Amino acid sequence: MTIKNRCLTFALILIFPMTIFGLIEQTSTAADQENVEVTVYNSNLGLIEDVREIALEKGRVALKFMDVASSINTRSVHIKSLSYPDKLRVLEQNYEYDLMSPSKLMDKYVGKEVKLLRYNEFKDTTEIVTATLLSNNNNQPIYKIDNEIYLGYGGRVILPEIPEDLIARPTLVWLLENGTNKKHKIQVSYLTNDINWSADYVMVVRKGNKSCDLNGWVTINNRGGTAYKDAKLKLVAGEVHRAEEERFDRIYAKAELAEAASPQFKEEGFFEYHIYTLNRRSTLKNNQEKQIQLLEANNVSIKKELIVYGYQGYFTRRYTEKIPKQDVNVFISFMNSKDNKMGMPLPEGIIRLYTPDEENTLQFIGEDRIEHTPIDEEVRVKVGKAFDVVCERRQTDFERISDKTYETEWEIAFRNHKKEDVKISLIEPLFGDWEIIKSTHNYEKIDAQTIHFDVTVPTGKEVKITYRVRVSW
Repeated sequence: MTIKNRCLTFALILIFPMTIFGLIEQTSTAADQENVEVTVYNSNLGLIEDVREIALEKGRVALKFMDVASSINTRSVHIKSLSYPDKLRVLEQNYEYDLMSPSKLMDKYVGKEVKLLRYNEFKDTTEIVTATLLSNNNNQPIYKIDNEIYLGYGGRVILPEIPEDLIARPTLVWLLENGTNKKHKIQVSYLTNDINWSADYVMVVRKGNKSCDLNGWVTINNRGGTAYKDAKLKLVAGEVHRAEEERFDRIYAKAELAEAASPQFKEEGFFEYHIYTLNRRSTLKNNQEKQIQLLEANNVSIKKELIVYGYQGYFTRRYTEKIPKQDVNVFISFMNSKDNKMGMPLPEGIIRLYTPDEENTLQFIGEDRIEHTPIDEEVRVKVGKAFDVVCERRQTDFERISDKTYETEWEIAFRNHKKEDVKISLIEPLFGDWEIIKSTHNYEKIDAQTIHFDVTVPTGKEVKITYRVRVSW
């Protein structure tokens, strides 16, 4: 044996002690769990903390830690003994994810003998044939039976055993140095993808459009490849920054909505985020979508608004054709404050609005997405567009003062076909240096580039706002 080969052999002995020295192997499953905590982030990320009581043999042990997520980030795994931290040392960690399947099992037996169980319809019996599997390309087996080649063969394939390098489910394998015969309470934590949560809200606008009832729900979707039984559940809301890294994807009942008399989540500030802890334990099954009520608030004061938004490009060109009618947008807003029977930081999500019709049947009226909203901030939701309120814009004058200065005069007409008076807000975005030369209505300067008109339009009437503006850029 050459010096090079001796060095290689020595290196393999160090790397693969289980194979060379018949190392003691032990297995831990979910049955050993004493506690499991699941923290779900609203960015397709979960933090799992799994505590198990395991009686390890003293000395060097290979521990197979099963029932972990198939989407685990193996670089995030942390293991420690809560009982005897100074007696347990981790020498090596492996993640086994070559999961068995019919095609993989067949591939492992290429060149080996298998048994074929076949029903003989003429004799009304079953017979077992021994064959050598020559190939399994594209799941099309080729057998050698009694020195003849068969392209496929009817019947079931019987394999003598599962190959060592195939496993039934994803498994962490640690090479441990254990210094005690006493049981360890081992804590394992790791990050996993393919588990996510989102918030959804249901708002029922009461008649008169002055108040509403609001319910919030969280939906947890677990596609991580394992179940978490009787877990302590936490949800984190906020934008958690993650370093981008190359990821290799591996191929590996919706709960009924129930009434809740009291909040099920405890909310608290956490670093620069908010964390919501469920005040009971819950089981997250694999490939399950679960919904849990987040909040319930009744008689929340709201404000309905009709808003028309202008366009900056109006002020530097002459319009010779009729400008299309403008959208009259409908918004519902409310304060997220304790005085308004709210006061919980609201995670971002979709809010769906309903209101009763004349027969007191709830009808869907629109939906929108809200952002993360702290306490004492306003939530504004776009519901849709007004049907019976019309807005038309007409350019009544255009004058080019210089290459970069223009004067335009505008008439904005509002017509109200509803049975009650309406208040409409007109938001006009300007640019450059601007000056309102004249106006039929008072306006408010919102910021350096925006003015705001409010106008009340009686039922069945038309009201016009006329103003002249000079812009320079």
